[in-house]
Amino acid sequence: MERPGPPPIRVALTNSAGRGVFATRRIASGDLMHTASPVVCYPSLATLHSVCYFCLRRLPNATAAPTASYCSDECMEHAEAFHEVEAKADWLAHDEHCRTQGLKYPLLVKRLACMVISGNASADCLDILQPAPLSSGMISEMERGFDLLRDAFIKADIGDEQIAFLNKQWYIGLLARIRINAFRVELAGGSYEDLLSLAAASVATEASVGNAVYMLPSFYNHDCDPNAHIIWLENASARLKALRDIDPGEELRICYIDASLDRDARRAILFEGFGFHCNCGRCLSGD
Repeated sequence: MERPGPPPIRVALTNSAGRGVFATRRIASGDLMHTASPVVCYPSLATLHSVCYFCLRRLPNATAAPTASYCSDECMEHAEAFHEVEAKADWLAHDEHCRTQGLKYPLLVKRLACMVISGNASADCLDILQPAPLSSGMISEMERGFDLLRDAFIKADIGDEQIAFLNKQWYIGLLARIRINAFRVELAGGSYEDLLSLAAASVATEASVGNAVYMLPSFYNHDCDPNAHIIWLENASARLKALRDIDPGEELRICYIDASLDRDARRAILFEGFGFHCNCGRCLSGD
């Protein structure tokens, strides 16, 4: 039998952007390079009762039931441990704070905290990811969310030893990492073959079902003219595909934002949201 070839990618240091992902061999346009399951994901508050509480797959018969809904017994089993922890607490104040303030990332922290308490994750599982720089104002805003999260666990009689990890430093550090490493999960539907002609990243608000953090995809650096693209077909399982032919040793880059925006808008959003001035070839050319 023919032995499989080497992995098509590797993580290595770049000259100017920290870690990056590089091709180890030629990758053809349209090739699926790898898939990734989320370390943590959570539905948006708008889709909370219309997608699977574990994998974010759209549910055929959405209801406004107060309990979590799942697309399969398998997803229910995967979520059982952390959802048992979550179900003990009253999240009304926490979730209402997120809703009124337009916050989405504290929901990922809430899910991860429940996973740590249940033993489904370690408290330091995202420490390897790069954190965003935070201003004193950002930190002050985060403190309210921390108080609501911790209070919910305390009022639910979750033991002090179980939430010993949940201090302000952990909460703010985790949010700093989620802030620049989380992906908005936008379900495309259809088959993978139908998507081979997709151009660079596009923003489709109506397709968004939630947010997720991945390990390997978080190492991809940004380019306003990317050679790779992340897509979601039916759930939060991510697929990374090549948008054009890629040579061995070439860095693989994705677009973090709406690539159709003009240069000034792209640069402003990237600096505000991700903390860097974009000097990709497209921006330097004035496009």
